[in-house]
Amino acid sequence: MTRAVVPLLIVLCVLIGLSTHMVVNCGDEDDPDICSAVIGFSPLRGSLIAFAYEGRARIALRRGDFKRAIADFDEAIHLNPNRGSLYRDRALARRQNGELELAVADYDEAIAHDPKRATAYHQRGLALAAMGDLDRAILSYNTAVRLDPADAQARLDRGLAFLARGQTDDARADFEAALTLPLAKDSRAHETARAKLAELASGEPTRLAAPRR
Repeated sequence: MTRAVVPLLIVLCVLIGLSTHMVVNCGDEDDPDICSAVIGFSPLRGSLIAFAYEGRARIALRRGDFKRAIADFDEAIHLNPNRGSLYRDRALARRQNGELELAVADYDEAIAHDPKRATAYHQRGLALAAMGDLDRAILSYNTAVRLDPADAQARLDRGLAFLARGQTDDARADFEAALTLPLAKDSRAHETARAKLAELASGEPTRLAAPRR
């Protein structure tokens, strides 16, 4: 190898490294044009470019453009069908777009790829509850709670499903348990649990809350 070739190889490696970084991380920015540029011009193709479609889909999901998110997740899954997180994220976009049956199918696929992740079971429970299928929703919540017993939101959502099915003792137990668990992001799970316990104590009628977006 001549001395002249070595600098060229170093530059090529740097360019490939930068391109790989942009492909994998373009969704961390809030500019879909970056991901679009990566998709159009990156020399990296195949399953790796799925990360750019995923990144653009996540930006669209954050912005509430669910149809665009679904379309980009479709492309990412076509290029890399073995990543469970892609199905879970497309399911979220579909659920928020009102495509509940398709969302449940995607959650099933995500669970098949990663059966020990509680999030997919929890979110599948939300979709099933929104469809009115409380029996299956509770079964899905049961698995989520078993896999992640410290998730206050999963306890709350299962309690809401129990309440809608008329199982007030089971609902009360879940609301009380939710209050003992730490909160991941905000206080809404505790606030809702307290409100539902107060309603149960006063004998006021309760209704199933809409699934979280």
